[in-house]
Amino acid sequence: MLAVSGSLPLGPEWAYELKWDGVRAIAVCADGSVRLFARSGAEVTTAYPELAGLADALHDAGLTDAVLDGEVVQLDRQGRPDFVALGERMHVRDAAKARALAAARPVNYLIFDILSANGTDITRASYMERRELLESVLPPPGETPWAVPPTFSDGAQTLAVAKDLELEGVVAKRLASPYRPGSRTGDWVKVKIDRTGDYVVGGWRTDRRTLSGLLVGLPGPDGLIYRGRVGGGISAAAERSLLAMLEPLRTPASPFAVGQVPRVDAVATTWVEPRVVVEVRYGQITRDGRLRFPVFLRVRPDKTPEEAGDA
Repeated sequence: MLAVSGSLPLGPEWAYELKWDGVRAIAVCADGSVRLFARSGAEVTTAYPELAGLADALHDAGLTDAVLDGEVVQLDRQGRPDFVALGERMHVRDAAKARALAAARPVNYLIFDILSANGTDITRASYMERRELLESVLPPPGETPWAVPPTFSDGAQTLAVAKDLELEGVVAKRLASPYRPGSRTGDWVKVKIDRTGDYVVGGWRTDRRTLSGLLVGLPGPDGLIYRGRVGGGISAAAERSLLAMLEPLRTPASPFAVGQVPRVDAVATTWVEPRVVVEVRYGQITRDGRLRFPVFLRVRPDKTPEEAGDA
């Protein structure tokens, strides 16, 4: 079941969950084993050996088999999802490598729904009934690699907490709603938290268009500190306007500090003097300082490079 994007619905008929930045996974638990499947349908069990004990935990709680829905996340030291770190795990298909990674830094499986229990399909039960069952058989976060994250009744407060914790957003779920596999319905509404920042342009990339993306950063002692590549939101009119400003600023040398720009991002890049400031909307800043889901909004002629900064 998938959520629609929208504004936060409010009222007593809704429950609110924090939106975890990880990878969606369905867990099929039966006969003492766990099989994990990605949204694409591909089996990803090998990548997460630390979750193998989930079936036994369910059995001890009275469920001989179950199908669960949740998010595999990699948490940082502050307990926030670290999608970059998770990227090292999600595509691993070698069992020995997966075991080594799991021992060094295990993932968590945050389970927010249950689709069947002891051979019975319960997708037609209400969200509230499914959550009550889920919470009765699995622990809250902190005790095991698998957990049931909390749900809240105050939507505005939940959204405020998500912003304070720099999480991805909130998902509102209608208490009376069934689980509709494969459907995207208004019974689940996701509200993503976007941030904006002002960044200095250090170059532009040429791909299918003359200007297909901007390389942006923040002033540092030895050059620009790289924040990433911004390709979304650049209309044809914005492309013409940006090229008119950037063409006269061409320079043979990168304005970014040494080692900041990955080689793959430097390909087909025209470097410019770091004078133009642009406003960018983004989701989060990753552990390595990159903007996630960046979208160009506008040029900021009223800002100097020294005034650039994150949200």
